[in-house]
Amino acid sequence: MDVGEIISDAIRYPSSDWKKIIILGVILIIPIVDFIGLGYILRIIKSTLAGYDDLPEFDDLSDLFIDGLKVLVVSIAYFIIPLIVISVGLVGSTALVSGAITNPLALVGLGVTSIIGGILFIIFELFWIIAIANMALYDELGAAFKFSEIVGRISNIGWGKYIIWYIVMIIIGIIFGIISGILQIIPVIGLIIAVILIYSYFSMFGGRSVALIFASSEEFQKTPAPSQESVEEPSQTEKPEEPE
Repeated sequence: MDVGEIISDAIRYPSSDWKKIIILGVILIIPIVDFIGLGYILRIIKSTLAGYDDLPEFDDLSDLFIDGLKVLVVSIAYFIIPLIVISVGLVGSTALVSGAITNPLALVGLGVTSIIGGILFIIFELFWIIAIANMALYDELGAAFKFSEIVGRISNIGWGKYIIWYIVMIIIGIIFGIISGILQIIPVIGLIIAVILIYSYFSMFGGRSVALIFASSEEFQKTPAPSQESVEEPSQTEKPEEPE
């Protein structure tokens, strides 16, 4: 699939079941419970990689919660360095505003630090996305840290294609953010729609899109996961028929 096909498929994907969109939206705004929502996004990736085109069910909530924790652990591991660098820049900027720092060179240094932090964040995110998908494929936490395999999968996707996909995802995220902001102008109802519908829809779209870009890797198509059974959705009763 090319980038256009991936985005088109992922955009349509959540609309197959608006009830699940609402359920996910409610889950994602509740602290602690939102780990179930993270686990559900991972389940979407697993389900897509297993060949399903329908939204998975909200069952086995304990498994979803654990998967959500796994996503959190992987996210912390991948983003801890860029977040530390960015935090240094933010703290320094606050000190400058308050007048605690007056040296002009310090201002330049903090600006450079913030830029470096932002660049590091983007670089780590590019690897983090595939790491999450790799974890979903193998259904094990350690798969998110198979760095040589992750780099290999990106190479098989094609760095150019992958970066174009990444940029398109950012643009779509901005569009969703603008829509959400406009909706929130409407008192109460607008906020509810923005949080419960727009945010959850984008999350489902993102999970599907990540799985599809990952599956476009030649390596994935040639080599099925050794634990493929664990990737299949237990709640799906039928799997799409194989073409004759």
